[in-house]
Amino acid sequence: MSSRYLTGKARKLKELTLKSDNRICADCGAPDPKWASANIGVFLCLKCSDIHRSLGPDVSKVLSVTLDEWSDGDIDSMVEVGGNSYANSIYEAFLPKRYPKPKADSSYEDRSNFIRSKYELQEFLKPSLRIVSSKMSFRSFDSMKSSDSSFVSDTSKKDEVEREFIGELKVKVIRGTNLAVRDMLSSDPYVVLTLGQQEVYDHDVFTADDIMGEAEIDLQPMITAAMAFGDPSLLGNMQIGKWFKTSDNALIKDSTVKIVDGKVKQEVFLKLQNVESGDLDLELEWVPLDQ
Repeated sequence: MSSRYLTGKARKLKELTLKSDNRICADCGAPDPKWASANIGVFLCLKCSDIHRSLGPDVSKVLSVTLDEWSDGDIDSMVEVGGNSYANSIYEAFLPKRYPKPKADSSYEDRSNFIRSKYELQEFLKPSLRIVSSKMSFRSFDSMKSSDSSFVSDTSKKDEVEREFIGELKVKVIRGTNLAVRDMLSSDPYVVLTLGQQEVYDHDVFTADDIMGEAEIDLQPMITAAMAFGDPSLLGNMQIGKWFKTSDNALIKDSTVKIVDGKVKQEVFLKLQNVESGDLDLELEWVPLDQ
């Protein structure tokens, strides 16, 4: 469709596809890509998009540029990244000169190995940006207080593990709603956050506390976005990342990562799992160690 018939956000996406660096696949260089990864912010050919799709939507949310219906959030994510050149400057920052980057006629195996190394394993990111696991150890025992935790980035060197502290995560439990009742009269719930999983318990003075649900939090979208955009105090309010709701996570709706008044924050709305009812709202804040 001609761009003169498009308005608003759809026009921005169309204009992005017309930039020279976005007219080839971000991973193999094939011409005229018709697919895109909305959360990574790159345009892809059909063959590479198939491999991106196999990574799962938490890593790469694949959409057709011409056939799928794009949400405003999807378009915002693409526009904020800026396209292939900007994304590759992050994901290929440490790509070895002799590393065999795939071409348009590369085999499925070569293409898959490269794409998984680039996005899933993050082998070409700056070492301090690599996130080996999206699950992080932290705890909160009081639902009215926030908890802080240092985040460790691990990089392997043969049999040794190098640990580098890159930031701190503040977690605030905003509210719990429609929680399951575990006592005859009422429940006194509290939250335990550990290794990216949160569990809600009913505090009981006389007997063992009862679990009131659990949910897993993926921290990778927030930390990757925060590290990529640098010092948030130098930037205006904007969206810089997103954790997408899928059938295999506990999100109630897509969770956006934003810069708000110079701070990186993320609101997370979760449906508690393995329990008859219960929702939990969290606010996460990322603080780099140099601040």
